[in-house]
Amino acid sequence: MISELLTRLRFLILRKKRGEVDEELRFHLEQAIALKRAAGIGASQARRQALIEFGGIEPTRDQCERQRPGWWIGTVLQDVRYALRGFGRNPLFTISVLVTLALGIGATTAVFSVVDRILFRPMPYADPSRIVSLGFVHSLEHQEFMMGRFYVEWQQNQTPFSTLAAQSTGVHNCDLIENDPAQLSCISFQAGFLPLFGVSPVLGRNFLAEEDRPNGPPVVMISYGLWKGHYNRDPHILNRMINVDGNPTRVVGVLPEDFQLPTLERADIVSPFALDPAIQQKVNMGFGYPERVFARLKPGVSVAQAYAQMQPLFHGDLKWFPPSAKNEVHLRIQTLRDRETQDVRPVAWILFAFVLAVLLIAYANVAGLMMARGAGRQRELAVRSAIGASRGRLIRQALTEALLLSLAGGLGGLAMAQALVMVIVRLAPTGVPFIGMAHLDLRIAGFAALVSCLCGGIFGFATALEKPGLAALNAKVSMSRSHAFWRRSLVTAQIAVSIILLSGAALLLRSFAKIEEQNLGIETGGVVTLKVALPWWRYNTDQKVMNFYVRLESSLQRLPGTRAVAMADSIPPGGWTQSFRYSDLVVEDRPPSPPGTGGTIVGRKVTPDYFRALGIPMIRGRNFAEQERTGNQREVILSRLLAARLFPDEDPVGKRFQTDGLGTDAGGIVVGVADNVKNNGLTEQSDPEMYTLRRSVSEDWSGSHLIVFVDSVMPAAAIEPWVRSEIAAIDRTVPLDLEPLDRSISRLADRPRFETTLLTFFAFTGLVLAVVGLYGLIAFMTTQRTQEIGVRMALGATRAHILQLIAKDGLRMVVVGLALGLGTALAVSRVLKALVFQISVYDPLTYIAVPLVLSLVALIAILIPARAGMRVEPAVTLRAE
Repeated sequence: MISELLTRLRFLILRKKRGEVDEELRFHLEQAIALKRAAGIGASQARRQALIEFGGIEPTRDQCERQRPGWWIGTVLQDVRYALRGFGRNPLFTISVLVTLALGIGATTAVFSVVDRILFRPMPYADPSRIVSLGFVHSLEHQEFMMGRFYVEWQQNQTPFSTLAAQSTGVHNCDLIENDPAQLSCISFQAGFLPLFGVSPVLGRNFLAEEDRPNGPPVVMISYGLWKGHYNRDPHILNRMINVDGNPTRVVGVLPEDFQLPTLERADIVSPFALDPAIQQKVNMGFGYPERVFARLKPGVSVAQAYAQMQPLFHGDLKWFPPSAKNEVHLRIQTLRDRETQDVRPVAWILFAFVLAVLLIAYANVAGLMMARGAGRQRELAVRSAIGASRGRLIRQALTEALLLSLAGGLGGLAMAQALVMVIVRLAPTGVPFIGMAHLDLRIAGFAALVSCLCGGIFGFATALEKPGLAALNAKVSMSRSHAFWRRSLVTAQIAVSIILLSGAALLLRSFAKIEEQNLGIETGGVVTLKVALPWWRYNTDQKVMNFYVRLESSLQRLPGTRAVAMADSIPPGGWTQSFRYSDLVVEDRPPSPPGTGGTIVGRKVTPDYFRALGIPMIRGRNFAEQERTGNQREVILSRLLAARLFPDEDPVGKRFQTDGLGTDAGGIVVGVADNVKNNGLTEQSDPEMYTLRRSVSEDWSGSHLIVFVDSVMPAAAIEPWVRSEIAAIDRTVPLDLEPLDRSISRLADRPRFETTLLTFFAFTGLVLAVVGLYGLIAFMTTQRTQEIGVRMALGATRAHILQLIAKDGLRMVVVGLALGLGTALAVSRVLKALVFQISVYDPLTYIAVPLVLSLVALIAILIPARAGMRVEPAVTLRAE
């Protein structure tokens, strides 16, 4: 049976040996001759008539070969061998096409691997299009949140969702206490959380209902990363007791390797949420604890319909909010993809558009090279057509050559894409969702193969559309009028697209320069920041927290070279702050502001040396005094912006006011005005700011956010060992993160730096490809016109006239491309509005400088082949013709 199968395969694929075919043909020919001899015809005449009826040996052999089922495989292999020989005869063309395709396909594939998870790839949940995030949004909290009291009510009375589940507002630090201790990230969610997302533990089980209740048994699930890295995939991890924050806890499950929280945070340990409805109606003024809520829409219910159906419940809950806050609280329901991508999605589309433009330039470049090669092969194709090659065979040969080039370019593109992805992931800032997961997989490889095949199909048909005529047998190498027009059009389009890319990149470069040059209002030289994560289970009272930081402050002040030591809630110009509404602030002897007016005020609790450590000048009044830390009166310092709004025509020093923003209803007194400091990131407009003295009373040390600033004459590397020694002397188990302040601030610019770098790289790549295409066309046209140039020079034309003759065509394409590109760039520049800082998307300098730079580069690309044309010797050229 195997022998028969091999025989059939041999008949299907392999060609018969030429001797076997000839032997069969001779047999049939001799039989025909014998029949005619038997009819009385002479030997020579019988042979002649048999050959005529037989149709000739060679045509008959060819017909026999065509009857074989696998004949077409052999012809395809012939086309492949012919194409490879042709590529070997013209290595410059082959290398140019492969490099151009590798660059275009590689860049596109790399960017697709980055934006795929943001824009296209399904999320790792069951039916993710029906999962939504819902809750309140407020002027002080722009991400959806829910209060425990309302969540209990919504669970019972909502109609558009099949399931709701809550998690804590975010991860928090926790300590794994065992022989190999570690500080981890912990979070809690309800037992229905994983089923809502269609996720099951890879090992063990989910929380049981009785475990997700107040005072339930202490159980946790751990992440796959913790199980793999810390426990070395211990198969006996289930039911093992681990100590988390001093509490023995039983492990009941291991989460899947690809599991991600919908908030995109990383959690090592998950505990039950244990919601207590009774407690939620008592704590936090009856609002309950804040939480994040997710839901699954019922089949057939859209987000808009769910929003409309939840309005009655939302408006019923508004009665619990104070009148000043009702107008600032809104309901939001959005898909999970919208929540996870947020402001990254427009940037991903812009980046993808940039790289597709680069791919189009690469395609246009390769199309021009293929047209030039086709013009050089007109005689060859005409000869093949004249000796019997069919139109279909010529088209198939062109497709074979184009597909071979495209697939080889695609393989090179995959290698380049791998390198680009590694660079992109390494450069990527924190906070950009999914970018750290970018890698090449079968899906990305399939995209590269699709782009390569599309490229090959387009180029193959484009070069085979024009049938070679008999006139080409006697013609010299030339390009038809239609091909010349299309190649000029392609180069013009490349220049236009390059102008669009360069204009966008230039806008981002100027914007980033503005970000780097702006005055932050602080001095960062010599300042280091310390972040100390105190285990809450050991520092579980405000008094313990205060004692630790007071001792630390005293120890750091004694270090050699220390100029100032200060503490605050966060690091300006970004970070977590205690913001409050402007309308909450009531100046003594003045009517209160209308509720919901005036925007936001940044509140920051600081120690007296804060302004000296960061070099913030006091422009009126005085700084906090050390002795005021033990007083009962609450002193505040206003930013210049807030002082101008509150007291536009009077001295604010000595003024009193009431505000909930201070965390107490006690009155505050203004003792000074400090200069403005950036406090809302690097690119957003700063808010007014109020500094409150952090006193030596326990209530002023609540919360886990605290930054220590050390201003020293010594570099960070020199003082780090001393700082660690001082902290270890207080509590050697407390981890420390030490970093220079200028590095912390520089990290805030990582995202605009990353976006600008990527878009500029692709714009520069597009420029290089466009200029190479322009150079190639001018060089080809100069070669075609060698005889014409020789005749002109023989008739008296000067080299300057020849230069003008050659440059005119190139400059015409450049001017048209510049006009089209500038018009399109101005029309589409609005999409970059959210990415630029302190410049207009119609910035005149950008739209003047970019065309000038591109014109200069294009002129160089034109003059290089033009100079070669100027060196033509008339006598040599005419003699050759």
